[in-house]
Amino acid sequence: GRPIAHMSLRALGVLALAARCAAYSPGGLLRAPAGWSPAQAAAPAAVRGSAVQMPIGVPKVAYRVPGSSRADWVDIYNRLYRERLIFLGQEIDDEICNQIIAVMLFSDSEDSGKEMFLYINSPGGSVIAGLALYDTIQHIRSPVITCNLGMAASMASFILGAGERGKRIALPNSRVMIHQPMGGSEGQAEDIRVEAEQILKIKGTLVTMYAQMTGQPRERILSDLDRDNYMSAQQALDYGLIDKIVTSVEGP
Repeated sequence: GRPIAHMSLRALGVLALAARCAAYSPGGLLRAPAGWSPAQAAAPAAVRGSAVQMPIGVPKVAYRVPGSSRADWVDIYNRLYRERLIFLGQEIDDEICNQIIAVMLFSDSEDSGKEMFLYINSPGGSVIAGLALYDTIQHIRSPVITCNLGMAASMASFILGAGERGKRIALPNSRVMIHQPMGGSEGQAEDIRVEAEQILKIKGTLVTMYAQMTGQPRERILSDLDRDNYMSAQQALDYGLIDKIVTSVEGP
């Protein structure tokens, strides 16, 4: 063919594109050059050969699986699960509750006498999913210590109060919000009536359980759930949703 010096810029561009495409494997991913390792891309040239640095993105920590010769990077939450530390830090739905339930059941099967810690910072969410988590907390033999470290609103406040009696704790600037269950329905009149009846039944169930958790009479619970009812950590303590406000790891 023609010497490269006489090729047009367009032809050179085509050659460059072809070279780049040649670096791709049949699966669509770039093939690494011979002798290349992930550590070379993860660390600057000055520190290559030293310890591999933490990947960028979701927080990860080094963890060596028992029996393994080397440590791998694992999601920090999965690492904490191994220490029976569980986080509810999002809206309550079936997916997150199923994940937490699975962790609780597995941890309980490993050691039913060891405490679990459930840290809560959630705006609430699905009542049905929350009740499934509540039933699991009552079902397992391991005591579950609940801790409010931000906002425990709506169904999250219910989960907060479901912890082991005497060990439901909150940080000083955390807040709690309780209210009655909400719902919406559309369609035929009879379907709307059935849906309304179910919401009222669920409300009655929650009122009974809140009364058992807090020691408050049902009449007061009914009144307090009528509208959004916000509480400080101290107010939640006085109300009976928590048992202690902690300011340090050692205690109050």
